Amino acid sequence: MKIYAYFGFLVEFGYFETEANEKMSTPTVTIDGKTVELQTGQTILDVARAAGIYTIPTLCYMQGTKPTGSCRVCVVEVEGWRTLAPACATAATPGMVIQTETPRVNAARRNIIALMLASGNHNCLICEANGECELQGLAYRFQVPTPAFADPPGTKYYYEDNNSMIVRDFAKCVMCGRCVRACNERQVNLAIQIGYRGHHNKIVAKADKTYIESDCVFCGSCVQACPVGALLDKNAIGQGRPWELHTVRTICPYCGVGCQLDLKVRGGKIVKVMGARAIPNEGRLCVKGRFGMGFVHHPERLKTPLIKKNGQLQEATWEEALDLVANKLKEIKEKFGPKTIGGWCSARITNEENYLFQKLLRAVVGTNNVDHCARLCHSSTVAGLAASFGSGAMTNSIGELEDAECILVTGSNTTENHPVIAARIKRAARYGNKKLIVIEPRRIDLVKFATLWLRQKPGTDIAVFNGMMHVILKENLHDAAYIAERTENFEALKETLEKYTPEYVEKISGVPAGQIIQAARLFAQSKPASIVYCMGITQHTVGTDNVKTLANLAMLTGNVGVWGGGVNPLRGQNNVQGACDMGGLPNVFPGYQVVTDANNRKKMEDAWGVTGLPDYVGMTTTEMLPAIKKGEIKALYIVGENPVVSDADLNHAIKELQALDFLVVQDIFLTETAQLADVVLPGVSFAEKDGTFSNTERRVARVRQAVPPLPGAKQDWQIIAEISNRMGYPMNYANPQEIFEEIRKVTPSYAGITYKRLESGGIQWPCPTEDHPGTVFLHKDKFARGLGLFAAVDHKDPAEMPDAEYPLYLTTGRILYHYHTGTMSRKATGLVEKAPDCQVEISDLDARTYGIATGDQVKVRTRRGEIIAKAQVSPKAVPGTVFVPFHFAEAAANRLTNAALDPVCKIPEYKVCAVQIEKA
Repeated sequence: MKIYAYFGFLVEFGYFETEANEKMSTPTVTIDGKTVELQTGQTILDVARAAGIYTIPTLCYMQGTKPTGSCRVCVVEVEGWRTLAPACATAATPGMVIQTETPRVNAARRNIIALMLASGNHNCLICEANGECELQGLAYRFQVPTPAFADPPGTKYYYEDNNSMIVRDFAKCVMCGRCVRACNERQVNLAIQIGYRGHHNKIVAKADKTYIESDCVFCGSCVQACPVGALLDKNAIGQGRPWELHTVRTICPYCGVGCQLDLKVRGGKIVKVMGARAIPNEGRLCVKGRFGMGFVHHPERLKTPLIKKNGQLQEATWEEALDLVANKLKEIKEKFGPKTIGGWCSARITNEENYLFQKLLRAVVGTNNVDHCARLCHSSTVAGLAASFGSGAMTNSIGELEDAECILVTGSNTTENHPVIAARIKRAARYGNKKLIVIEPRRIDLVKFATLWLRQKPGTDIAVFNGMMHVILKENLHDAAYIAERTENFEALKETLEKYTPEYVEKISGVPAGQIIQAARLFAQSKPASIVYCMGITQHTVGTDNVKTLANLAMLTGNVGVWGGGVNPLRGQNNVQGACDMGGLPNVFPGYQVVTDANNRKKMEDAWGVTGLPDYVGMTTTEMLPAIKKGEIKALYIVGENPVVSDADLNHAIKELQALDFLVVQDIFLTETAQLADVVLPGVSFAEKDGTFSNTERRVARVRQAVPPLPGAKQDWQIIAEISNRMGYPMNYANPQEIFEEIRKVTPSYAGITYKRLESGGIQWPCPTEDHPGTVFLHKDKFARGLGLFAAVDHKDPAEMPDAEYPLYLTTGRILYHYHTGTMSRKATGLVEKAPDCQVEISDLDARTYGIATGDQVKVRTRRGEIIAKAQVSPKAVPGTVFVPFHFAEAAANRLTNAALDPVCKIPEYKVCAVQIEKA
């Protein structure tokens, strides 16, 4: 030890050249006569591939999972070893001399391949995997013929095709285990395992049930991981050989994760979907991303414009429809003024299209009455985080979650609403030994992985977070140096927190005082710690204050502006972040430049070649509908939104929409909202267009056209441009890239992003210059507003509480198999198979109280309306609370919800109201 210490001393003080020392201290191995450097923890396979040596074949190996060495195809010779070593599972050690292609090694590989071919029925001529089967590739490489001794004729293998998504063919299975590791280690769904022993060894779902009967969630990762033809996408069978399919990289059109997809296309049709090995999903998908694309080619797609005549929608030409829209908007503008026209952009169209839409409303119509569905999901995030930090976006990146020492998840059923992000959280908890705190009334799936679960009463989040902060301050667990250097208004927060003792909070929230203390210590003593939340936090009359309280907790513990920390709202729709970025809000131009600032207006007027842009904050979506009956809104132009199902207290929403002088809906289906329209304009789906989406972590990425537009439909950007042209303001763009170039010029946070740069992957804003790499996490060293602002926030009860007449809480949300109002997901066969109808989730205790069993028809009633749906007695449910998903128009949850608004951001209180329930 003394010798080594002395040697280190000599190196430190320059007695040896540093370069020489590095060469002396870097361990190496020799592979096929080539000396290569070795890093700690690498296997032989890792070292070889890092050095560009690809002579070692693999079959069971799967990057990012624990190697098993079960197939033995990767065996190599190690000098001095008696037996061959599996390269994928053997740790490389300094000085090893390895041979990858000796006669002995290749003979062993040929024998292994022959044994696999002999087990089962590997008829390459008719196999769906022909051309991409890795076993077939190995047989070709090592010239292994069809075995002479295969299983006897008549041998029966299990073949499972009793669902509409995945086929299992055990005649092709080679027991490599990749499907199991994809399920358990990458997705952490824990749905399949290797079961039985010896000759009976096979892959089994829970209790050896079929996939459709088990707890499999049909993410399809097992299908993508399978190296042979044992697991297949059922819808792709017979639709084309691998070499006949064209691959197009694009982005999933469902939630805000922004998963990269590889669409496999033939003859203008999507044959199947693969998860791309790219950020942020790294190959992962959920059931919607993989099996939810049936809507693209669905026969109910709109193929022609429709105009209402004599109370009925009738087919029309594009010229008729566009002329009518332009003329009516001009007429209403001239007669009643531009303030009487409103427009709703969409979280499901591209940045380029959203940009043009808000430009149409502002520069052509002359109104700031432009908004979109973010009003109903994360407007409280934008307001709350902007007030606290100066920016309303997710602070950190999805990939950082696995590096957090503690993750606090609240108001987010992540495994159902953002499954790919949930996979990272589950991996962190299960395999990374990271702490997971779940604060959620329902027993969601993440609870199984949690270190601690706090089950609060609905609408008591502020009290719980304040209670945690009270403990952190009392026990001196706060980051005093961070607070002093980087924040303001701390004393006001401190004063407010004084009364929120754990015992006081327990009376409000129902969370035991001891759990509040435990959660506070766990979070404060973990660095970095990340907060993840969703609409369980935002959709309240105190949504903005909820968000500010989370920001308080993060700043109090010094967890903002650091890798692996932050406050991370999960955006609900594929481009809701982008729609906000593009100015699809009534108070800001693109890039969150406020409309009331004269300098900002002048900048946009110069860029757009207009004068007199409106200087007032426009109406939100939740203000426009009530304004209709007052005569303040005469016309609405709605793109890709379905408020007849999505808006709170929708009985009133429907009446208000029916009272409009003129309603235009631009969509791909005749939605419930489109049925009320005076003009319906058929746009195109994500798979038929080029452009960009911006995901929940601020990552701007390319959307690429994979299939031709449906005949009769038009590109959404072209529809907007043609209306603008007819209204006298020319929008002459050749393609979406030209629109994006204009976006860059007026949006500082997007200025450095180009289509060329996006070819190599997404870029996170802010990206101010073309040599800027993008911003992985926000507020490093300094908040966007300068100092982080603590908000002194008190608990307030929800607008409507249970009482004797309506004794239960109602909360609403999504389920795994559907999305938003079901416009897309309910057109996908597999998703409908798993979730065919609305189910009212109630606890066992409430079910017994009301004499209800699973499958019973129940009537759910509030002061605003009622629905009838099937009951589902569920362990997720908390006694005293009913959960209803909002995807089903025939049992629309929003007939029940309360339209009471957060006074700051105008978001409705979807998450809490009072309800009664009875057997129908």
